[in-house]
Amino acid sequence: MKKKQCVAMLLAGGQGSRLKALTTTVAKPAVSFGGKYRIIDFPLSNCSNSGIDTVGVLTQYQPLVLNEYIGTGESWDLDRKNGGAHVLAPYQAKKGARWYEGTANAIYQNIQFLDKYDSEHVLILSGDHIYKMDYSKMLAQHIETDADITIAVIDVPMDEASRFGIMSYDKNFRIFDFAEKPKEPKSNHASMGVYLFKKDVLVRMLTEDDADPDSEKDFGKNIIPKMLAESMRVFAYQFEGYWKDVGTLKSLWEANMDLLGIDPVFSLYDGAWKIYSGNDAYPPALLLTKNGCVTNSIVTEGDIISGKVVNSVIGEGVTIGEGAVVENSVVFSGSVIGAGSKLSYAIVDENVTVGENCTVGAGKASPDKITLIGRSSVVPDGTMLDCGSITEAE
Repeated sequence: MKKKQCVAMLLAGGQGSRLKALTTTVAKPAVSFGGKYRIIDFPLSNCSNSGIDTVGVLTQYQPLVLNEYIGTGESWDLDRKNGGAHVLAPYQAKKGARWYEGTANAIYQNIQFLDKYDSEHVLILSGDHIYKMDYSKMLAQHIETDADITIAVIDVPMDEASRFGIMSYDKNFRIFDFAEKPKEPKSNHASMGVYLFKKDVLVRMLTEDDADPDSEKDFGKNIIPKMLAESMRVFAYQFEGYWKDVGTLKSLWEANMDLLGIDPVFSLYDGAWKIYSGNDAYPPALLLTKNGCVTNSIVTEGDIISGKVVNSVIGEGVTIGEGAVVENSVVFSGSVIGAGSKLSYAIVDENVTVGENCTVGAGKASPDKITLIGRSSVVPDGTMLDCGSITEAE
């Protein structure tokens, strides 16, 4: 088997409890985004566009939708005889079965996969971030600096820095200080959860970490601090583009809103860096112009819009009835919004039915009070859902 320069390992097993009803039956990376995508499309597309053709996708929590979605990896040009996309779930070995106990342990349990492809470097990715990144540029710096590990870094507002792994580095980008979610951050250089290791270094660190009974088996809490303590070559790669951790309802809503406008903060229409999707194609969207109106919004294949859509993102195969108003909202694929219903600052999961003359987001709706309707829920005619409320299917 041909030796690979770099293999990617994509951590996609997280529950994502802060997304509440959206992750009751699916893993966080499988949550819909931008009308026709799922969150995992972004790191997978980044791999494809960066020339990385071997990706292990590590699943654990509610993996069914994600497994079916990834399939052979064909949608991302990752269906290869030598490489490709591989779904890696926890399994029972000779010593017994183990769930993934942390980000580091998840990779440790799949060392056999890394050995199979015998790559020189291993790229560790998270499956719950929205961004476009050319990993080949990070790899070039990693090789040039002879780094044991390179950590992708993005600058965040200082008042948000305590939410991230924060590091300090010198003029040569060598990191000399790292703290996971510090109460008093020393800088605003935040880890993006994108790590590039020399493979032999990664295997050694993971093996030692697994043998430590006091370790939390986590890259940010254990592996990186230990590498710094041992004076290993730990470097930062400064990223300047758009990056969003969509782990909360507010951040998921904000990221969808960032797609809108003539000059959006984050564009899905960049032909030079295409975002690929595993979704089946629907017919073209149908705007019934007599009564339908769409302003500053994204509508996608299969939509039938007879109402008014303002500043919203509408997924595939959505029907919006006559006289309905959807504003400042995100509606996932397959949902139906009944005639005369009003939606404001809401996220509607897949295959939801909102009856006629309903109010979703009643009261003083805002980005801080997102109304959520869970997958396959049915909201009866005339229902009023207060802003910030959560509805799940019975």
